[in-house]
Amino acid sequence: MKEAIETIGRDLGRMLEALAGLMFVSLLIPIVWGEYYAIPALIVSGLVPLAIGYFFTTRFREATKPGKLHGMIIAAAGWFCVAVFGSLPFYLIAWTVEFSPTLLGAPSQTTTLAAFTDPLNALFESMSGFTGTGLTMTDNEEVLPRTLQWWRSFIEWIGGVGVIVLTTAILARPGSGSLTLYESEARSERIHPSIVSTVQTIWWIFILFTFVSILLLWTVGMPIWGAINHGMTGLATGGFSITDNSIATYDSAAIDFALLPVMLLGSIAFPIHYLILQGDLRNLYADLQTRWVFIYMSLGTLALTALVYVGDTYDSVFTAFRYGSFQFVSAATCAGFQTAVDATNVALGRWTAQAQLTVTFGMIVGGAAGSTVGGIKLIRALTLLKGIRFRISDVFYPETAVRRLKINGRRLDEREMRQEFEEAAIIAFLWFVFLGIGTFVLLLLLPQGAYTLENVIFEVASAQGNVGLSAGITGPESLPTLGKIMFLFNMWIGRLEIIPVLVMVRAVFRRGGIYR
Repeated sequence: MKEAIETIGRDLGRMLEALAGLMFVSLLIPIVWGEYYAIPALIVSGLVPLAIGYFFTTRFREATKPGKLHGMIIAAAGWFCVAVFGSLPFYLIAWTVEFSPTLLGAPSQTTTLAAFTDPLNALFESMSGFTGTGLTMTDNEEVLPRTLQWWRSFIEWIGGVGVIVLTTAILARPGSGSLTLYESEARSERIHPSIVSTVQTIWWIFILFTFVSILLLWTVGMPIWGAINHGMTGLATGGFSITDNSIATYDSAAIDFALLPVMLLGSIAFPIHYLILQGDLRNLYADLQTRWVFIYMSLGTLALTALVYVGDTYDSVFTAFRYGSFQFVSAATCAGFQTAVDATNVALGRWTAQAQLTVTFGMIVGGAAGSTVGGIKLIRALTLLKGIRFRISDVFYPETAVRRLKINGRRLDEREMRQEFEEAAIIAFLWFVFLGIGTFVLLLLLPQGAYTLENVIFEVASAQGNVGLSAGITGPESLPTLGKIMFLFNMWIGRLEIIPVLVMVRAVFRRGGIYR
């Protein structure tokens, strides 16, 4: 037990050191924008995880490499700890402004920023950011200090690729158990034989695409500060915005359509991006997941466009296509940007039940595994469909027939097929179990008749799918305290695909003596 604690403690320490580095880098923002009152809060926010992380990594420097069990616990505990310490900038800056030290030039307090003086709201915002969810405790992002606008976008950008991936890229050594940690963050495919080289390549690809996304948004008319923030959160499929009505604030079809390829880039697996950048363009259609990303997005767009047009939500085919395509791609890529708000005719929460459930379906399935998206993932949905078809067709073959299931170019024997199918079925089953629990709990917490059933399912699916689209339920006042706590759990398990969190909870209970 002591050996396990040392291994877990050392790697948690590394993650906290990496988090501290992100905070110190972010000091450039208040310096550039003249928000000097935010500097002490950021310094303190960085020193706390740095001190704790340094203590753990120094104390447990000689700990053994993590095994599979260690890796899952490290992933689950690490993501939660990063969210906790990542909430400090929200909390401390809000209280700095609350006390209003005139020597530092703090602005007047706003209700938006004051919400973060509640530590639960600050933790919610941090967890939503790092998990790439995008649900928010702000009621008007435009009045937030630039420092916090940046911090929200930055943590979503980091969280899109993964906190462990970042830590592995800058702090890990070859042979230090990096593969175990990499896989514990719901990833499996490599780009290079070395896992450290793999994560470093992932980051170079991600940085390149980020600059391309920012340039594209700026070119179509988005102001540069908006382009920087939305380029980061769009590619990371996170959904945080610096405006009150998300992308609807710009009311620009050009910006809407420019964001579609940005969100799609984030929903394609990084190994495929690497091959395409190497000139192997056939992977755009030869790779099963990538091919279905385009098929799935196209079919969903057509279905949603038809529903919002036939249901008289919008009065022209172009308008229906503009909002239908954007909202389905935003949902299925788990980006969480919204253009359907009251300012643009009809908010998502007032779409027809059929249209809301179509968007919900997109959030549940998600995009490609190995990308920045949440949800069950396309490869698992395809594995389940192929496995079911394989089992049904098995009845029509003689018992002596030797059959193999082909998935993404791999021919699986009976044992391999059963393993792949069981893994996909378990994740999907657990996903729907927690979706059902969350829906039931939220129905109990919300005022009777205030929201429809489809609104509630939509909101829970958005939290657990790490999407961020809202039917109007999530907010500092509208969401009850127990609802915020439940959504924290939904976002956490959704980002790590449930199993690591359950493993950690079981390990804690067992070590604590609950299980004998």
